[in-house]
Amino acid sequence: MTKNETLFLRAQRHIPGGVNSPVRAFGSVGGTPRFMVRGEGPYVWDADGKRYIDYVGSWGPLILGHAHPAVIEAVERAARNGLSFGAPTEAEIDLADLLCEMLPSIEQVRLVSSGTEATMSAIRLARGFTGRNKLVKFEGCYHGHADSLLVKAGSGLLTFGNPSSAGVPDAVASDTLVLPYNDVPALEALFAANGSEIAAIIVEPVAGNMNLVQAAPEFICAMRQLTQQHGALLIYDEVMTGFRVGLSCAQGLHGITPDLTTLGKVIGGGMPLAAFGGRADIMAKLAPLGPVYQAGTLSGNPVAVAAGLATLHEISKPGFFEGLSNKTRQLTDGFNAIGQELHIPLCAQSVGGMFGIYFADQIPYNYADVMQNDRRRFNAFFHGMLNAGIYLAPSAFEAGFVSASHERAVIEETLSICSVVLATQYHSK
Repeated sequence: MTKNETLFLRAQRHIPGGVNSPVRAFGSVGGTPRFMVRGEGPYVWDADGKRYIDYVGSWGPLILGHAHPAVIEAVERAARNGLSFGAPTEAEIDLADLLCEMLPSIEQVRLVSSGTEATMSAIRLARGFTGRNKLVKFEGCYHGHADSLLVKAGSGLLTFGNPSSAGVPDAVASDTLVLPYNDVPALEALFAANGSEIAAIIVEPVAGNMNLVQAAPEFICAMRQLTQQHGALLIYDEVMTGFRVGLSCAQGLHGITPDLTTLGKVIGGGMPLAAFGGRADIMAKLAPLGPVYQAGTLSGNPVAVAAGLATLHEISKPGFFEGLSNKTRQLTDGFNAIGQELHIPLCAQSVGGMFGIYFADQIPYNYADVMQNDRRRFNAFFHGMLNAGIYLAPSAFEAGFVSASHERAVIEETLSICSVVLATQYHSK
């Protein structure tokens, strides 16, 4: 028995399913999760000492790669001064100033500890600001595990084949209105019927929790126009895309100014840190200024803030995102070329440092398209790559991530392994 197998058996004694977040359990792909012990640059090592090229990157935060020296140094320096105070620190101001400078749509920002906390708080704030209850979300988009958001969500819920979660009261779910992603007529019809009751739209501007699905330009424009027309707010959930697809995030790529933005992952540099922010008049409704309550003991944790500041400083350097985008495109171009060469239904796309791989004939446009992905083929591919030392997300419904540490030779090695794995799986006798 391998050490990974031993650890997984041991973990299941006192941790439900043996993991602290469902997708990690390999429930969709089968097999034993890899228990990681170390990471450096584009690589991770598991408990059995095997090295992998990592395209999970802690599900997005590690845009610089594992254990980047500038981030480690900042964390160590901050930790020596104390791990937490439950009181304000100057570094929190520095981070708030930087986020508002980098994203013009954010005039004020509140730091929290997780993406779920950020989206939950942004929705509460939107409801408090508008005095309305209804929320619009889209099939396959995942915005954390708050009750009102677990309705036809993506991420682990798609992985396990469940469109929502037990334990969510019908009364809570009834105020969440769910539409197909990229469906402008459905969105227009919904606002025509319910516009005066809708507090906000929340959207992944580049969906990454039903694999990678890009929002169409007409869909983006319709969301902005309809929310403004009906007095609702537009919430861009950039927990995943924030500073991952570009220095101005997805909203900069789209030329859109949302009313509220949620951030996470990259802004913490691998530490638990997230944020929500937007127009000053909306943010003024937050306690202690206004009636919308939100609090967190570890919000603005000094060690996490230090990691975030160091990461944002590194990605702000000239040419960073051009280099990252080129590397990611090299990877997806390679996947597409392999699919064509082997005459198999395989395609891929990328945005910034995010990518999607699909065992299908074309790039998906919405949740229904994603569900046509050949999951049996993906599962075989996943294990073939894993055995060969490539660590991909253990689900056909998750985007992948490239870091700045993935040099050309690393990506070429990945593609070479991919070609062998797929040729063996599709054409072996």
